[in-house]
Amino acid sequence: MKNKTIRFIDLFAGMGGTRIGFEQAFKAAGYKTECVLTSEIKEAAVKALNNNFKDEKVLGDITQIETNDIPDFDFLLGGFPCQAFSVAGKQRGFADTRGTLFFEIERILEAKKPYGFLLENVEGLVTHDRVKPSDKIGRTLNTIIKSLKALGYKVTWKVLDAQNFGIAQVRNRIYIVGTREDEISLENFPVKKSTFADVMEHGLPTVNGEFSRKLFEVYKPEDLYGKSIKDKRGGDNNIHSWDIGLRGSVTDDQKRLMNSLLLERRKRRWADVIGIDWMDGMPLTTEQIRTFYDDPNLQDMLDDLKQKGYLVLEHPKKKVKTKTSTRTRIIYERIPDETKPKGYNIVTGKLSFEYSRILCPSSTTPTLVAMDMSTIGVVDNGGLRNLTLAEGLRLFGYPPSYSLEEFNNNKKGIKQGFDLLGNTVCVPVIKAISERLASSHEKMDGGKE
Repeated sequence: MKNKTIRFIDLFAGMGGTRIGFEQAFKAAGYKTECVLTSEIKEAAVKALNNNFKDEKVLGDITQIETNDIPDFDFLLGGFPCQAFSVAGKQRGFADTRGTLFFEIERILEAKKPYGFLLENVEGLVTHDRVKPSDKIGRTLNTIIKSLKALGYKVTWKVLDAQNFGIAQVRNRIYIVGTREDEISLENFPVKKSTFADVMEHGLPTVNGEFSRKLFEVYKPEDLYGKSIKDKRGGDNNIHSWDIGLRGSVTDDQKRLMNSLLLERRKRRWADVIGIDWMDGMPLTTEQIRTFYDDPNLQDMLDDLKQKGYLVLEHPKKKVKTKTSTRTRIIYERIPDETKPKGYNIVTGKLSFEYSRILCPSSTTPTLVAMDMSTIGVVDNGGLRNLTLAEGLRLFGYPPSYSLEEFNNNKKGIKQGFDLLGNTVCVPVIKAISERLASSHEKMDGGKE
């Protein structure tokens, strides 16, 4: 069986990161690999797959592919979307998962009976639909594991952090693996560390817009390392719009007022004072603000901050049931309570800022998500620029041969590229797990001749 070919299918394939890590591991173990089916419906992802796996055809919606039309294979790979399981936990097998995309994995495993599988999902799957806050796992994951075991697989799962696999990014994801012969350990992987400096490009053009200029009027480039830029939270690592006078000049007293209001409006006691259900960020009247920031010019300061757009004057919002609430699930929304006096609230939002976070070269990046990646800043050449798609690929461990160059032509394309990256897998983690799958399969083979 020298050079035996391992056949696999790649479902919900995204950019193809799962198959890359899987193939790296099996080829290193002496196997040939063949992807006999790739399924993906997102247009930008299909474009990336077509450009990087040119000799293969990408099929569309897996729900429209008949089981009999799927070639035989050895492993199923899938980063399946986590949809809510409406009756999860009642141990009714397919009845628990029908209507979810996990059911597609289940029906294919049942019919084709491959040797094993590797699934990846967000960390939140672990506690999704918990009965009690103290429960280790929720009913959704419990149903998935029971269903896979019922199909004859020995199943293990674990949340792994990519920063321990040589990736310069904190990224916790759940991995679920199973084979017909072995219980694959997901413990004690060798720890490998890196920093953003290991993947950073240098000497690229910087952006010299108003936002950058205002930042550098207050901060030195190196002082920006690791800073977040948003008006929702406080802390030493956060820069607010009023810290740099983004909407207009602000006095030191007004900065102190804004920082006090930022923290105070989140305290639960104000819900009792106002007479509403607590929410994270309640508008406070001048009189209420004066209890923690008493200044003879308070009203003038508030009026000026409102006029410049740092503050908004609004009614507190009450919590009400929506018309879409069901017998088993109550859904709430917040609407202004016009019986309560208006108060001052901070105009929040980070996506309106040119940059939402500045990366620090000497550390790992925070978890990169699709909606943020196009607003991540990098200090370069004494100025600021955006993270590049090439750096993004390295932060997920993609090999140098993988390209998103076709998305680099305009802002829309770059945003699409970052959207793909924000939802992809970290290739080295997949490779490390797949090395153990390869060892299991080789043992089952009795070794390669």
